[in-house]
Amino acid sequence: MDKNFLLIFSLIVILLAAYLTLAFNNNLSQTVSKSGIDTAINQSKHLYRQEKEKGRDFSNGLCLSDALMPNWVVDIVHDPRLPIDDLAENQCTSYREGRSKHFVELDLDGNLVRAK
Repeated sequence: MDKNFLLIFSLIVILLAAYLTLAFNNNLSQTVSKSGIDTAINQSKHLYRQEKEKGRDFSNGLCLSDALMPNWVVDIVHDPRLPIDDLAENQCTSYREGRSKHFVELDLDGNLVRAK
């Protein structure tokens, strides 16, 4: 066989393997189990109740916790969502900066809006 063909074929195999490895690992890191989501939601609601008992005002929407669990934040939002919810000062910094990959959004009454 021609040496150039073998070289090109080897490079293609290596590049394809590297691409598939990166794509597969990225998908795994984005996947969250149902029990992980349920735990994050329960922890969010527990934290909400604690802060509500302390008299915390949630009316502006705010980041309730920037480190709810590893890789999770909890944010208070209006339902339906209002422009104030999109202000940087009302969002969790670690999620905005990409340090946390998942979030729980609760409404002003502590009800689940969404978890991702």
